[in-house]
Amino acid sequence: MCVGLSAKVVRVSDGTALVDAEGARREVSAMLLEDLEPGDYVMVHAGTAIAKISADDVDETERILEEIGS
Repeated sequence: MCVGLSAKVVRVSDGTALVDAEGARREVSAMLLEDLEPGDYVMVHAGTAIAKISADDVDETERILEEIGS
């Protein structure tokens, strides 16, 4: 099973992106995604942004994780 983490893009530079996941910031590879801009949301797996996602996707993921943790 693969687990991805949703994160908001803070900065993009030279094939990498600084992302923020609930206050935790880290640099990830952005080589798989075109037209990535600050403010976009992405799914991150193994240090790589693998897909752009919507804010609604982020909300749903957080809701599901809260339910699982309850």
